[in-house]
Amino acid sequence: MAAQVTGCAVPPDAQCHRMRSGIAPVAAPAVKTASRLAARPRRLKGVKAAWGGRLRLVNVGGSRAPAIRDHHWPHPGPAVRRESTVGIRAVRPMIVLLAIVALVIAGVVQVAGRIPSAAAAAGVEDDGADCPVTLPGSTPANSKLPDPFTKLDGTRVTAKSDWRCRREEIKKLAERYVYGTKPGKPESVTGTVSSSGITVNVSQNGKSASFSAGVQLPSGIGPFPAVVVIGGFGADTSTIRSSGAAVISYDPLAVGKEGTGRNNKQGAFYSIYGATSGTGLLAAWSWGVSRIIDVVEQSGGTVLKADAMGVTGCSRYGKGAFAAGAFDQRIALTMPIESGSGGAPIFRGIPGESGAQPLSSAYSEQPWLGDAFGSFTGNPAALPMDTHEVVGMIAPRGLFVMENPHIDWLAAKSGSVAALGGAEIYKALGAGDDITYWSDVQDGNHCAVRSEWQTPLRQNIQKYLLKSGNAAGTIRISSRKAGSLADWRTWQTPALSDG
Repeated sequence: MAAQVTGCAVPPDAQCHRMRSGIAPVAAPAVKTASRLAARPRRLKGVKAAWGGRLRLVNVGGSRAPAIRDHHWPHPGPAVRRESTVGIRAVRPMIVLLAIVALVIAGVVQVAGRIPSAAAAAGVEDDGADCPVTLPGSTPANSKLPDPFTKLDGTRVTAKSDWRCRREEIKKLAERYVYGTKPGKPESVTGTVSSSGITVNVSQNGKSASFSAGVQLPSGIGPFPAVVVIGGFGADTSTIRSSGAAVISYDPLAVGKEGTGRNNKQGAFYSIYGATSGTGLLAAWSWGVSRIIDVVEQSGGTVLKADAMGVTGCSRYGKGAFAAGAFDQRIALTMPIESGSGGAPIFRGIPGESGAQPLSSAYSEQPWLGDAFGSFTGNPAALPMDTHEVVGMIAPRGLFVMENPHIDWLAAKSGSVAALGGAEIYKALGAGDDITYWSDVQDGNHCAVRSEWQTPLRQNIQKYLLKSGNAAGTIRISSRKAGSLADWRTWQTPALSDG
């Protein structure tokens, strides 16, 4: 029988400290074809770059200039070849070079094979906060995954710009039925950022609370991008730092304490919003991550970059990382690991997945999920949303989901369906290369460092936090826990206009 793992002990024991999620060499994705190159011109620096690189000329004045793809310039025409002087042959490449330099200055030369830059994180926690959303009093049960592209009024999303308010609808549904309300920025958020730590002080309606986080910087000169590691368990911190990002060690239990009853919740969040708040720990932990980002924003960017933030966590903290990335659009890269029931796996799939932690167990083990979710543990088909849509809340920002197919309790099969369903949203938004899902791993230990994840971890940090990489996302599903999206949907992905 597969081991049943509900997460690391609190406080974590030595064995749990030993098991870190990690990452490993894999074949680099193939360079994209020219048809998928970025449309935005990139100016090359200097004559050497223009002369020696693989270049492609784009539209100039409405007509397409000829492509120049390598160092082998076209042979001179017949008339020129009849000229035997060295001077003519020497002058021709210089003429071509001067023409290229002129085009570089005009901004119409691109590096061939250039891949579009990653979708930028939003500058605000919730850019759809102004969208009017009226939740229905009741919704019909649906054994299949709800259509993420159908709005609450019954019409379908037709343009990419529509997703802003459709995402807000999903957010409100997720808060009401799954997580509980995650409040926005309080009246007062202050704090400090140093090379070794962050302090956070929050006040709302006359109530105050404080918490702190540790900081470990990479080598080099800052300011640095940073990854919030929830609970000390997430993507391998040595790889994060060697990739050029700082590590923020965040203790979520200071914000939402485990081991408490639902009517006596404790921690910084509940000191402000009340011990009987219906908001579960995952939303509270997510709120804590957002307040850390607030302080980093206010710090002036001398140590850390607020516009280059990531979040990760494993097991219960993977659930928290998934929620944090979904609810704060300032997070550029979300990396949940082995999050299990209540995390990334679709709720509807868990009852039918052999050995998976039951939803009732996840709900009662700790007050991770909102109080309202208790009504759906035995009938997730009655939920008006599911986690593939929470994946969609993260789109089009970077998402790297890591799962373990060797432990049945973790529901990796249902996790693969969530990723596949969410990937359809990424594709519709033109961001299909910004999601990675990886459960094809050999080591079955919970929250272990895994060589298979090392290269994609570095690639994701480079692409979304350092903004210097261009690796495309990939879906690598273990045959042990391979779900089928076709079994779970009746809807089709629309071709959304750019409007």
